[in-house]
Amino acid sequence: MIRPELRIAISRWSEVLTGLAIAVLGLWALQARDVFFQGLAALVVLAGLGLALIGWRRLRFRRDGAAPGIVQVVEGQISYFGPQTGGFVGTGDLIELHLIESGTCWRLLGEDGTVLDIPVSAKGAEALFDAFATLPGLPMQILLDALDTPVPARLLWRHPARTSELRLPRR
Repeated sequence: MIRPELRIAISRWSEVLTGLAIAVLGLWALQARDVFFQGLAALVVLAGLGLALIGWRRLRFRRDGAAPGIVQVVEGQISYFGPQTGGFVGTGDLIELHLIESGTCWRLLGEDGTVLDIPVSAKGAEALFDAFATLPGLPMQILLDALDTPVPARLLWRHPARTSELRLPRR
């Protein structure tokens, strides 16, 4: 039997470990004598390292904790079901993405005025990594850096095509 702590650690690091295992398999396959198979093995090494890098970024994006609510991302629609609040917004309708409350909450603004606040450690919030990766012009490194060095509030992304149309409310 595997201890529960070890099982949790292996589960958390599974994407990185899988990518590294594929890269090691490719390194072993580099021993082939045929140039064609060596080229294929080199591609396998690169693919494994790429998967490990993506897994590492997802690992950095995932936050420990048990914030209230559940996040679901289904076919480009981000849904949050919280105890007091909730809602949904499509990734194609997003115009701004903020990290607020010292890095504990995502704020998503939709073009129809929808404001959706999602705790970064809500159940299922790791699915937001892939949803945010589809936003045009948003380097994922910005999100990871913002999570690592939280400030009270930070605008992380604004839709490039809708920036000129954006009408912010006056205060």
